[in-house]
Formats: sequence, structure tokens, C-alpha cells
Amino acid sequence: MSEVGSRIDRCRVCDSVELEPAIDLGNQPWCNHFLTQEQVGHEPFYPLRVVYCHACATPQLDFTVPKEVMFGNHTYLSGVTTSLDQHFQAVAEEVDSFFFRHTEGKSVLDIGSNDGTQLKHFKTLGYDILGVEPSKTTAEMAMEKGITTVNEFFNIDLVRCLGRQFHVINAAGVFFHLEELHSAAEGIREALRPEGVFVVQFLYMKRIVENGAFDQIYHEHLLYYNLSNIEVLLNRHGLSLFDACVTSIHGGSVVAYVTHQGGRSPSSRLQALLREEELPGSNQFSTYQEFAGRIDRMKDQNVTDLEALKRKGQRVFGFGAPAKGNTLLNYFNLGTRLIECLVEKNVLRRGLFSPGMHIPIVLEHELTQVPDVYYVLAWNFKEEILTRNQHLVDQGIHFHFPVNPGDADR
Repeated sequence: MSEVGSRIDRCRVCDSVELEPAIDLGNQPWCNHFLTQEQVGHEPFYPLRVVYCHACATPQLDFTVPKEVMFGNHTYLSGVTTSLDQHFQAVAEEVDSFFFRHTEGKSVLDIGSNDGTQLKHFKTLGYDILGVEPSKTTAEMAMEKGITTVNEFFNIDLVRCLGRQFHVINAAGVFFHLEELHSAAEGIREALRPEGVFVVQFLYMKRIVENGAFDQIYHEHLLYYNLSNIEVLLNRHGLSLFDACVTSIHGGSVVAYVTHQGGRSPSSRLQALLREEELPGSNQFSTYQEFAGRIDRMKDQNVTDLEALKRKGQRVFGFGAPAKGNTLLNYFNLGTRLIECLVEKNVLRRGLFSPGMHIPIVLEHELTQVPDVYYVLAWNFKEEILTRNQHLVDQGIHFHFPVNPGDADR
């Protein structure tokens, strides 16, 4: 089943028509469309292709699934994972310490605030907080926790309705989701106080390629940023990077600090990261062509490994049901013949099925059997997973990491 979306013919960042196909992952359901039993087999599929802009070097999807489809009522919860919560706390404390520790009446706006996990840390630090979250379910969950939340999509029109400016604007894992990209960027410029700081947290495309983390390509992620191409976007709207660091969260993410152009000088660590980005050719088209070939080799190896386990009579469960895991499951064509179920902590996914491959989801605390092997789809939280499940490792249960930026098998 297919469903109408929209295909772009110009770069989402710079409007160039110099787009060239780089990575094609076929037709896939959008990854957060977890299914009820009645929906199984009726989910829509959409092209999942990355094109490269030769003008600004931005990899991006050439097909847009409408934001109302993907974000109106999705099931992702940022507060489920301890390490992500700790990361958000560290970001809030660093922003406050660096910029606004002694500021009276300090305020923060969080774009795509989800269940309020990031904002609760700013609230603890004394900020006046406001979240903007399009998903009704998660916005309500945040409100129940005392996190003031507007249940809307973020754009310039919303900013003008709010009619105020903020010391801090945060966007964690959402700035590459934005269908209304330029409206949102202009909204950020208008809502940011003259001395304000926009904290943009995004998956680092340089690390995605280095790690082989192709599963981080999915329909919600319309754009794939390196520091040089996000600067092109920011400059179009009178904003500019002045500092950045790379963190281990999600396998390699950037926390970048942005302000109005001319407001602050670039830091030495930002300049160092920009130099490091250019040395391996991270922004070259040939890099993405080579990546596409590696993805296919990963597919062959993973299918071979799982087939071998099946022949040995070993039971394999998926560990986690992250949205990105559905890119991998669908491109590798891994269904219930090889993976019996997906074991998840997020209660919103209880009793649902993965889109495309239709693997049933079981909550971790309701599990009555254990497998021989856990195929870890939530590989980006490797350290937390292995630490929390050391008792299973001690029992001889094998944790296999299909995407692995290090020596992950245990």
C-alpha cells in the first residue's frame, strides 16, 4: 500500500536544483507507525532515498511524509532511557553555567519538547519554561508533570502568536525533522533574545557514516547535518554557530550553540571540529556513494548471521523497538521467521507490531521467556543496556549489535 506525500526538486537548505541520488533504501513504512493487530498489512509505504546537494553538501530525503501523519500522535518518549535523561541534564547545566547562571527572569523554549524530559532540568535550574510539542499524547504527559506545553507544530506563525522572546531555545533531535524548515528557522531568529542562545542537538552525519549507522536514516529525519551545511541554513536566517561539541548520545551527536550573526566569535573547539570534518571528505558526494555500498554489505552479513542462528535452533529476540530499528528491519527484510519479538520498555508500544515486518512488541517486565540471542536494535544505548542486563550476560545470553561503532558483541 502506498500513500501520497511530496517529492522535492530543490534542496531543502539552499534551494539548489543540483540534487543527485546517493542512498536508496527502497519503499518503507514510516518508522514510528507501530501497528495494532487490525492495522497489520494495511500500513502505507513511502520512498526512503537520500539525495545529495552539490551546492551546499547537504544529504536529505527527496520525499516528505506529511508532518501531520508522522507527528500528530507518535509513541516516542524521551524519558524512557536513563542515559538520554542524564544527557539532557548535562546540557541544561552546561547552558546555564556558560551563559545564564546569574540572569534574572531567565527563560527557555523547547521545540519538540516531547514528554518534557529536557525542560524538567531547566525548570530545576530556575528557568521559566515552555514546550512546543505536536504530539497530543506526549504533550498531555508533559502537562501532567507540570511542564507547560503548547500542542502545536513550531513555525513563525506560532512564534508571533506567543509574542515573546527567550534566553534559550532548545531543539533536541528535531531540527532535522522540520517540514517547515525555513519558517521554523525564522521563528527561532524572531523568538531568540539579542543575547540569547539557540541550542541545537542533532545526529552528526559524519558519525553516522563512520559508524555505519544507516538505520538513523528514516522518514522523520528529512535532513542530515554536518557542521558546515547546518551553518548554511542558519546564515540564511541571520543566525550563526559559535560553539559545538560532539557527544556519544545516539552514537554520535552534536550539541551546537547558535546566536544572532555577529553576536559571538567562533570558539576554538568549533573551529577544530570544522577542520576535522573536512579532512576525511565528510561533505563529499563520493563519501555517501561508498556508504551505500557498505550498507549492502552489512545487510548480507547480518542476514547470514541470523540464518546461521536459525539453523542452530537458537531463538532471537529484538532488544528495543526504536523507530530507527524499523529502517534496518525493513531494509534487511527481517521478520518473525528470524526475530520472534521485540522487547521494549516504552509502555505506549505495548501489544503493537513493527511496521512492515510485523514483529510483535512485548514489554520487558512482562516477558515470560528469554532468548538465546538479543539482536540489539537500540544499539546507541549499548553501555546502559549491557550494564543493566549483566545478569543475562552472565547466564550466557548473547547480545548482538548489528550497528556497532566499536567492539560491541558480548
